[in-house]
Amino acid sequence: MAGPLWPRTRRGSTDEALIRSVYEEHGHALLAYATRLTGDRATAEDVVQETLIRAWRHSEALVNGKGSVRGWLLTVARNIITDRYRARAARPQEVSGAAAAPPVELDHADAVVDTMTVLGALDQLTPEHRDVLKELYYRQLSVAEAADSLGIPAGTVKSRSHYALKALREVFRQNSTKEGNRMGGRPPQQPTGLREVVA
Repeated sequence: MAGPLWPRTRRGSTDEALIRSVYEEHGHALLAYATRLTGDRATAEDVVQETLIRAWRHSEALVNGKGSVRGWLLTVARNIITDRYRARAARPQEVSGAAAAPPVELDHADAVVDTMTVLGALDQLTPEHRDVLKELYYRQLSVAEAADSLGIPAGTVKSRSHYALKALREVFRQNSTKEGNRMGGRPPQQPTGLREVVA
C-alpha cells in the first residue's frame, strides 16, 4: 500500500499552522481585496485559496521578516488575478454552435396585456396618486419638476408617491390573486419604470 503524497512531518504541520494563522489574520482583508478587483465573490474565493496555496509553498517568505505579510499576500493575489485576466484575453472568444438559428422574438401580446393591466390598476388609484405616478415614472420628471408641474410642494410629491406605490402594490396583489384563482396564469409584469419601484 502506497503512503500519502505528503507525509506528515514536523515541518509540514508547522507550515499548516502558519497558513492557518495567516488566514485567520489576513483572510478577510485578502477576500475583500480580491472581491474588489474581480467583482465576483466566487472568483475572489478561488483567488484567496490559490494565494494561500502559494503562501504554503513559499512559507519562508512569510517568516523571513522582510516586508509585510499582508503586502506579500495582496501582491500575490493581484498577480493571480492579472494572470487570469491575461489568460482569458488571450483565449479566442467562444461562439455558439447554432449560429444559423434566428433570434427569439418575444410575443408582443404579453406587453399589450401587461400595459392594459397596469392602466387598469392605475384607474383604481385616486387622481392625486395617479397624477404623481404619471409625472414621476411615465414623464420621468424629478420630484422638483413634478411639484412644479402639479403645483404642489416637493414634500407632498414624495409623500403621495410613497402612498401611491403602496396602493398600486396592493391593487396588483389583489388582481394577481383574483387572476390566479380564475385562470391560473402568471401575475402581470409592470412596465419598465414602475417595475423597479412596485416590485
